[in-house]
Parts: sequence; C-alpha cells; structure tokens
Amino acid sequence: MYLKINTGAIFVADSHYNDKNEEFLIFLKKLQNKEIITTQLFFMGDMFDFISSQSTYFVKRNEELIKIINELSNSIEIVYLEGNHDYNLESLFKNVKVYKREEQPLLAKYGQKSVCLSHGDNFSLWHYNLYCKIIRNKFILHFLNLIDFNNIISKKIYYTLNKKNICSIMNDFESFAKKRINNYKSDIIIEGHFHQGKSYIFNEQLYVNVPSLCCEKKYFILKEKFEGVSL
Repeated sequence: MYLKINTGAIFVADSHYNDKNEEFLIFLKKLQNKEIITTQLFFMGDMFDFISSQSTYFVKRNEELIKIINELSNSIEIVYLEGNHDYNLESLFKNVKVYKREEQPLLAKYGQKSVCLSHGDNFSLWHYNLYCKIIRNKFILHFLNLIDFNNIISKKIYYTLNKKNICSIMNDFESFAKKRINNYKSDIIIEGHFHQGKSYIFNEQLYVNVPSLCCEKKYFILKEKFEGVSL
C-alpha cells in the first residue's frame, strides 16, 4: 500500500526544537495562523531535540508543540517519520500517521513516480541498530523515568544536547548520497538526518536531503519540483 503525496506537500526535517532552537514552534504557529497553508505535512524526524512518550520531563517541556500538532492534525494530513531524537510517539499524536524507524523507508507515490521516505539513520551498522533498539525500549525508558528523581537524568540529557553544535557541512556529500541511493529502488528518495539540504539526480533517481529547519531556517514544498522556502 502506497501513501499518496500531494502537490503542495510540505517537508520539514531536523528542527531539534529546544529553548535555543525555536524554529519549529515558529513554523507550527504560522500553520496555525494560516500564514503557511498546506493539506499535507511531512515531519522527517528529529523535530524535537529529544522526546519520547515515556519521558515525562520532555513531554512536559514540549506540551505546547504537542498540543498544536494535534490541533493541526484535525485539518492537515500529518505524517511523522520518527528520527533518532524523537521516538515512541504514537500515544502523543492521535491523528498523526507515525512511522517508526523499523517501518522506514515509507513507500509512497507522487503522480506516477515511486517515492521512498526515511529519516535517514537506517541502513546502518549492526552496533548502531542495536543502540537504536535499546534506547527505544519502553521498559528501559519507563525504568529510567522512575529513577529520574528531580529530573536529574532528563536535565542532564537536555542541557548536553542544548550545547551540541549540529550544523556542519559534510565533505563530498554528493558521493555519500550516491551511495545512499543503492539502498532504494524508487524514482525519488527523500531523507532528513544529514542537515545538508541538497538534491541530486543519479541515473534518473532524484535524491533529496531535506534541509535542517534549525540550521538553514528552511523547509521544502513540493510543487512541480522541490523548492526550498525560508521560514
């Protein structure tokens, strides 16, 4: 079963929302106020600097954004591809189509073109895959939440991530992207994760890396082609 992508769909990636990076909240409020209009919205992962439904501290910190997303989902089709900073989200977003890492790439269609959508941290080495399973384990997360007295663990995670520089240019990203497409068989590949905001055509396959909303202050809108739009 393929998801249908509409003309005018908006793709947003890697906003890493926190007190320092507020672009995601600004973007959501513009949707809420009809300054940005779309019928279909794709969150490509790492929209929050960290969130999991089991982590009550981070759910509380982000409750305004959760509320707005749930409100928007009543009038906009929202597709959320979980990333490596935001996962186990299905209980937070009732009307949002949430896809876990193991459900990616998500197969879609744009007109007659086949599309694969992914956050971008898949097709990785075994030890990273194991790490991903561990950090998403609901029992482990519930246990950590129980022993998180005065939110000491959560605050340590929050302020450590807050200090991290996530905006950098990858050397020879084109060659890296060319290797990535070997994992896909579709006409169009759309990923986030890498914060590069580049697109290439390799042997008639279009590869799109959605720009980081945090780093480039841009999102993509699909018209006849992908167009970067400044926030």
